[in-house]
Amino acid sequence: MLNDIEILLNEKIISTSSVGGGCIANSSVLKTELGNKYFLKSYNSKNTILINEANGLKELTKANAIRIPKVILVTEQYLILEFINTGKRKHNFSKLFGQQFAQMHRTTSAQFGFYENNFIGSNHQINLPLQNNWIDFFWKNRLSFQFHLAEKNGFVNSDFRRDFNSLEKRLPTILDGTEEPPTLLHGDLWSGNFMVDEIGNPVLIDPAVYYGHREADIAMTKLFGGFDSEFYVSYNKAFPLTEGWEYRMDLYKLYHVLNHLNLFGSGYLNQAVSMIRKYIK
Repeated sequence: MLNDIEILLNEKIISTSSVGGGCIANSSVLKTELGNKYFLKSYNSKNTILINEANGLKELTKANAIRIPKVILVTEQYLILEFINTGKRKHNFSKLFGQQFAQMHRTTSAQFGFYENNFIGSNHQINLPLQNNWIDFFWKNRLSFQFHLAEKNGFVNSDFRRDFNSLEKRLPTILDGTEEPPTLLHGDLWSGNFMVDEIGNPVLIDPAVYYGHREADIAMTKLFGGFDSEFYVSYNKAFPLTEGWEYRMDLYKLYHVLNHLNLFGSGYLNQAVSMIRKYIK
């Protein structure tokens, strides 16, 4: 693999050093004889996960709102990105991050979804066919897809199925009045999927890009924490969320909790059930 990369880069690699953080792909830093550094992600299974990641990074770059690593090379086996040195947060980091994230969400499309399916973790994320109705898209391509996967994985009993079916009936009421144009989403923004660059600015990494409702992106930032109040205040000043957005956060978190249930097991089952029951009382 390194020989192929040398040919494509037209640079001789003089060292590689592994870096942690990824649970799907192997990550390392390449240094070349010209003094350049590159970030390398490699993946042994034959699927398009790295190609999809590269396409997502390129899509986020189009917003010209927040720093995104440049894609240098990509194949099914490896992804080479611009190497970004990590630094310390600026004193106004959270304020800037909120503003830039809001600006990214100003980028819209005509339909919900994306031009290709991609991945959320190592599970498939279904973005096609493109749809005009957010409720239909979110139910079919997000919640229902993960629920049926949970059925296949043996996590669903009759009570869980009954509650989930009840949620479908409630969805139009829960989301009434929140209609917005399809918005460019990172898709998987938790504290492990952003970094701080060498001058203290935010950088987005490891996306699961699609065009959806921006509340879905905000909800993911709240699932595991790591974003302070200044981030949300700054975001809301730049691009106010619709009244009642806090109430809808667990609905959008549910997609990721179901995904974690399917990825990591029954430890997420009670959380998923509780989130559903919040909306069907």
